[in-house]
Amino acid sequence: MVTKELSNLSDEADLRRADSLAREIFSDVANKWALLIIEALGERTLRFSQLRSEVEGISHKMLTQNLRMLERNGLAERKVYPTVPPRVEYTLTEPGRALRATVDLICGWTHEYFGHIESARRSFDT
Repeated sequence: MVTKELSNLSDEADLRRADSLAREIFSDVANKWALLIIEALGERTLRFSQLRSEVEGISHKMLTQNLRMLERNGLAERKVYPTVPPRVEYTLTEPGRALRATVDLICGWTHEYFGHIESARRSFDT
């Protein structure tokens, strides 16, 4: 894990510290729902219902919580249109799009090693 490699990083940037802001941010974005939402948004702007359809299995509550977390961390923007009923759209910010590049790598790794992991699980479970 890449942590506090540079001596000029503050304690808040040290992922090894349980009370650091970096650890909190890492914990926020390193969950399956956040990663799947980031992947679903990609370069697009989507409404809540579209996101819910894109991320199969996510509950209304989990989608709401994760969208709020992404917005709080500056990774997604929420735009509300003054219509009845209100129309709300979500899009990734520049930092969110940068994180998406990492999410894409994780997705690629999953596809590349899917067969290997599936085989290992079968062996382990017998």
